[in-house]
Amino acid sequence: MSAPSKVIDPAFQVVGQRIGIEIWRIEDFQPVPLSKSDYGKFYSGDSYIILKTSAGKGGSFVYDIHFWIGKDSSQDEYGTAAIKAVELDASIGGRAVQHREIQGHESDKFISYFKPCIIPLEGGFASGFKKHEEEKFENRLYICRGKRVVRIKQVPFARSSLNHDDVFILDTESKIYQFNGANSNIQERAKALEIVQYLKDKYHEGKCDVGLVDDGKLDSESDSGEFWVLFGGFAPIGKKTFGDDEITLKASTPKLYSFVEGELKLEDGVLSKESLENNRCYLLDCGSELFVWVGRVTQVDDRKAVTKAAEDLLTKETRPKATRVTKVIQGHETNTFKTKFDSWPAVTSALVSSGEEGRGIVAALLKQQGLSAKGASKGPAINEETPPLLEGGGKIEVWRINGSAKTPVPKEETGKFYSGDCYIMLYTYHSNDKKEEYFLACWIGKDSIPDDQAMATRLANTMWGSLKGRPVQGRIYQGKEPPQFIALFQPMVVLKGGVSTGYKKLVAEKNLNDETYTSDCTALIQVSSASVYNNKAVQVDAVAESLCSSDCFLLQSGNSMFAWQGNSSSFELQQWATKIAEYLKPGVILKYTKEGTESSSFWSAIGGKQSFGGKKLTQETIRDPHLYSFSFNKD
Repeated sequence: MSAPSKVIDPAFQVVGQRIGIEIWRIEDFQPVPLSKSDYGKFYSGDSYIILKTSAGKGGSFVYDIHFWIGKDSSQDEYGTAAIKAVELDASIGGRAVQHREIQGHESDKFISYFKPCIIPLEGGFASGFKKHEEEKFENRLYICRGKRVVRIKQVPFARSSLNHDDVFILDTESKIYQFNGANSNIQERAKALEIVQYLKDKYHEGKCDVGLVDDGKLDSESDSGEFWVLFGGFAPIGKKTFGDDEITLKASTPKLYSFVEGELKLEDGVLSKESLENNRCYLLDCGSELFVWVGRVTQVDDRKAVTKAAEDLLTKETRPKATRVTKVIQGHETNTFKTKFDSWPAVTSALVSSGEEGRGIVAALLKQQGLSAKGASKGPAINEETPPLLEGGGKIEVWRINGSAKTPVPKEETGKFYSGDCYIMLYTYHSNDKKEEYFLACWIGKDSIPDDQAMATRLANTMWGSLKGRPVQGRIYQGKEPPQFIALFQPMVVLKGGVSTGYKKLVAEKNLNDETYTSDCTALIQVSSASVYNNKAVQVDAVAESLCSSDCFLLQSGNSMFAWQGNSSSFELQQWATKIAEYLKPGVILKYTKEGTESSSFWSAIGGKQSFGGKKLTQETIRDPHLYSFSFNKD
């Protein structure tokens, strides 16, 4: 569809020509480009439009448009943002997926654009509030949640806001404190440290002090004492409370409305792709989320009108603020949208979707194959650059196979896998309708013994039966882990050797050299990706030839640990390597080493200085999935 230039705002005339994000703020009901120095700042009194441009197939671009609505933004302002988002879409060919983002309820996809996070600020262009920079500094208390992406929310500066389950950041004029709840996990603490550094650099010019306070450890340390003095002295804190931003929305049976002459009309019958006409717009109401579908030959004015109709529906029915609204164009539908239909025929070309898919609708591993959680076909397999992940915030349990039994892996060890062992992992999470879902998998180390591999399968099948066959079950081999598996472990580290009795017995019988990783051995860990989809760290041979300029490495030599940074490694990768080091040896003092500045002790630990070829560790290519059916004759 080519839209007349008169219906497209001049601010959108030349956009989407490069990979990255572009942001506009609504000022006097017009989109005004935001300075790059202000990216990540969102004022609660404003509304914004964000364009994310990603690389697609054959040199093309894939687009996502988000319009962000501040909690104090007026209805006119966010209505303008929604309408202008339609014009922006038209300017780039009308093929973007559009997302409605509400302050405090932003999608993981949206938050992931801004490192390390977004921190909404009070004020706004036309709100009458003072800007954050103009205010007299006041102590601010933030709650910090999330493992893959971190969410920050300002809470009242009071002891009653603290709890034992979360991480909090107290930002004062002279010092920033991080309070680690006793039940918070290492991933959340590591993410919070990034936020502390961000606040220090952004609002304190890098000059303030930083203090760490551990819940329940009241001692003579100055950080702890100073922290509690600010709250009027030490006293017990209460249990975690749940706000409206943590409410799980309930999905309902999808209802399809056609948009005819400015009105929504309920469509009867079975939901199928044939129900959608290319000269009309539709609204699919799923309770917890709304989808707006627009046909290829619809006009921009019609697309604006159906967008407003979706907003009016949310207001009229007083839907929760967290209700998602996603707009898709014919031919560029997301997997999540397709799964709502009873039939969706195969398409002629594979579409790339970088959207946030599969949230509690189907298990992600089956969804890659175009299946529902019950195995019913729901459409073609989609080759996605950003695969759908499982619902976050669930419970992970891991067991190591040891003889004929499975031994629970301690919580602090979850994410460490030994190549000589086999494991069973059960992930329990809740879908949007609050129903428990399960992902059950066996992980098979490449050096594990056949008996352990068979036992892992047998015990996993027993667990599958005890859960009445509800889990999605997988058998995963070392080096071929799917993104959905890796993303559940933050971080995931694959180490040499094994600790099971089966592996130890094999080593003894064959008189092999036991290379099992220990906390004080010499080991080289390669960190080659900071992406949640492939952030696996792997132990490699502790020799100079293993080094690679594009990656980071952790060299453990006794009680010392070096963080080696390749000249072509990214800043994000270097940060992730630091987190891996803290995970492997909590409290370790890292010796940061840039490529070309290595000390003699570094080279000595890996057998002397030598040249290295710079080969990057790659994961084996996994062929496209195949689905087979079996039938049995009882002749």
